[in-house]
Amino acid sequence: MPQSRRLRILTWHVHGNYLHYLSHAPHDFVVATRPGDPPGHAGLGGHLPWRSNLSAVPEHELADQRFDAVLHQSDAHWQARHRVLTPAQLRLPQIRLEHDPPPADPTDSVHPAADAATVIVHVTHFNALAWDNGAAPVRVIEHGVALPEGVRWSGEYPRGIVVVNHLRRRGRRLGADIYLNLRRRIPLDHVGMAATEMPGGLGEIPNPELPAFIARYRFFLNPIRWTSLGLAVVEAMTLGMPIVGLATTELASVIDRDVQGWIDSDETRLAAAGRALIDDPALAARWGAAARELALERFGIGRFAADWDELLREVCE
Repeated sequence: MPQSRRLRILTWHVHGNYLHYLSHAPHDFVVATRPGDPPGHAGLGGHLPWRSNLSAVPEHELADQRFDAVLHQSDAHWQARHRVLTPAQLRLPQIRLEHDPPPADPTDSVHPAADAATVIVHVTHFNALAWDNGAAPVRVIEHGVALPEGVRWSGEYPRGIVVVNHLRRRGRRLGADIYLNLRRRIPLDHVGMAATEMPGGLGEIPNPELPAFIARYRFFLNPIRWTSLGLAVVEAMTLGMPIVGLATTELASVIDRDVQGWIDSDETRLAAAGRALIDDPALAARWGAAARELALERFGIGRFAADWDELLREVCE
């Protein structure tokens, strides 16, 4: 396949920031929509600076469209493929992008797309390890982020910031109890969808404004027990923020204690790390600088776009 040929990829709007970063790959991405923009079928509205290689098509018009591959981003889309796609579209290369670890059994969950004809792309090595992928070819493409120019950590607020959507509703899995326990010991604020439902919740900050908003906080707290690797963590690292979080899932392979921040399974030691950062701005600056250096090397948007370009060309050959 000529390296200059742009591919046309059908996908869905599941995670807005991820879709925005995905569009840095040199191809054209078309999101399938439904009236009213329900979750999983939203268009390209909102606050994100959508790129010109993203477009939207109503789901009922997909049969009239030409694509080179189909990128499924949720189990719901995967299960609906025989109803939504034409027979010809079903014969195109099918890619299943997995954003999360298994929601139920952490060791024996068979992935819904565990099929030799489907490429499963995991966003972390932890995801790939936790899922039983069966005979499916597996690739790992780690996150890549691109933040507004000139936005850097300043840390003048001697507080920690938590960025989680619907934290109260999502409960222990996302660490609602960890957040509340630590907030009794150290100053913490919380932003995200429905954040005002929690003590210290400040509400939702529009995506383009979020980096500059959180950059004023002394450190970023990740209370999540069971996840992949939140983009918010990678974005905070790219800003130069020190990270405090649970030593679980992929974060355990990203943050080294007393280097880019502090990870632990002991809430008392997490609180102590947060307090140390509040009391010692120089420590926060040192950990934050190391976090930014790692993020630029490991999670740069150039590497991310190149990884997706390579995969898409490979499956479409």
